[in-house]
Amino acid sequence: MPDPLYLSLWFPSFELDEMLPHALAVMRQFPFSAARPGITYIALHPVSWNEPTILERRFDPGISPEEAVLIAADLLHEDYAYLFEAFWDLWILDDDGKWTLQPAKVKFLVHGTEFDEGVQEQEGQIEVDLGLDSPFLQEGVRLTDEAEARVRSNVHKLVEFSARVEKNSAASARLLWSESEENLAQKLIARLQRVQ
Repeated sequence: MPDPLYLSLWFPSFELDEMLPHALAVMRQFPFSAARPGITYIALHPVSWNEPTILERRFDPGISPEEAVLIAADLLHEDYAYLFEAFWDLWILDDDGKWTLQPAKVKFLVHGTEFDEGVQEQEGQIEVDLGLDSPFLQEGVRLTDEAEARVRSNVHKLVEFSARVEKNSAASARLLWSESEENLAQKLIARLQRVQ
């Protein structure tokens, strides 16, 4: 059963005027989709996820992370969360059994220090929602040489993004996790070792 996959990030300081610069530093590390580049959606949520948004904008084609952050910066508050959506290209097995490189949605969630009763302490000051873990595990797929290469390519993209964020964003802590209790790294190793 696929699980949602997240990369949570914490920073030494996350004051109001640092939130969006940190978000920009993270988004600059992201390998945007060739087919759907840029930030395609922005939403600002006041107080908690249960409140209606105060701003929503879609962009087709997508805009640069710098442009997206400038739009959000007009409404900067400690009790807001800022949502930026983008796409990256992952190998997906279609219904015909053919591997294709397809845009997959990723969400960047920036939690203000007073948003939703301090959710940033548990889920990260910036949380990257990477979608389901299935493109990285392909648990229901027999791992042929081609399938293994596609899974490895997806995993490489995930690891490379995570490493670039660690190196270039000033994050002091990061956690790659899924909603299941199982360790994602162990699941990946076990999955790829089955074909060895």
